[in-house]
Amino acid sequence: MKPTTKIFVAGHRGMVGSAIVRHLQQQGFENIITRSRSDLDLCDQKVAQKFFKEIKPDEVYLAAAKVGGVHANNTYPAEFIYENLMVQANVIHQAFLSGVKKLLFLGSSCIYPREVSQPMSEDALLTGKLEPTNEPYAIAKIAGIKLCESYNRQYGESHGLDYRSVMPTNLYGIGDNYHPENSHVVPALIRKFHEAKINNASEVIIWGTGTPKREFLYVDDMAEASVFVMGLERAFYMQHINPMQSHINVGYGSDITIEELARTVMQVTGFSGKIIFDTSKPDGSPRKLISSKKLNMLGWQPRVDLVSGLKLAYEDFKVRTKN
Repeated sequence: MKPTTKIFVAGHRGMVGSAIVRHLQQQGFENIITRSRSDLDLCDQKVAQKFFKEIKPDEVYLAAAKVGGVHANNTYPAEFIYENLMVQANVIHQAFLSGVKKLLFLGSSCIYPREVSQPMSEDALLTGKLEPTNEPYAIAKIAGIKLCESYNRQYGESHGLDYRSVMPTNLYGIGDNYHPENSHVVPALIRKFHEAKINNASEVIIWGTGTPKREFLYVDDMAEASVFVMGLERAFYMQHINPMQSHINVGYGSDITIEELARTVMQVTGFSGKIIFDTSKPDGSPRKLISSKKLNMLGWQPRVDLVSGLKLAYEDFKVRTKN
């Protein structure tokens, strides 16, 4: 890619999209195209069509998505499946119609079955039932993978399409969503412990038993991995994927229990009270560790360890909330 390559990053205001923009800028790319949702509603087919017809980007990073934690997925299932399906379908199809040859779709590790061997490898997709608490979101993300694969299979040779997919593990870091109800576990814990500290609370209540295990990857590592995968030479890339199972996992390589995570966040934020687990609340999947063996073989490794990443995330939270 050249510095002048016209790159459209869909979802640049989100945590992952903004990290991708930062990384591309650090790599010297000068022609990065972004649009806020108020300026470009990617759920609207005609709006998306007009945008791609006028802009004609060379490459696309599809990081736009409606995301949230267990509470949000349970409360707004229709919104999660509809908005994600529409955005993905509109971006991928209009990218194809406007002549975009290279596209990267960002999915989620929730695409894998609830009961599956750990760590979860790419070939575990569609081998069992999904976790009920986020099934609509997972189905939308699976559809995104299959859209990319189907366009490659039908138009790869005739139109030179090269649409790729990466499946990140749980992400956290700069630009995260700290909403008290609709956030993921890391930002939710950072907010809980910070507010407990400044309010001199004696305890923090956390949903579930604390026993489920999760893997966490710092968002700038994810951005670096995304650009890395996008930049792989096509012949080399094709040697390592199956045309009907082309997604690549992106993870940290190890996991911890939610209790261990909570105690780490507690230490980072400086809270000195007690942790209470509300076992009446759902745990979600018992374990979610993905296998990044394929990506590691391709030449990529994460850089930021969990404690360092949590410190960076906490500083970002304090700046953004001015606390």
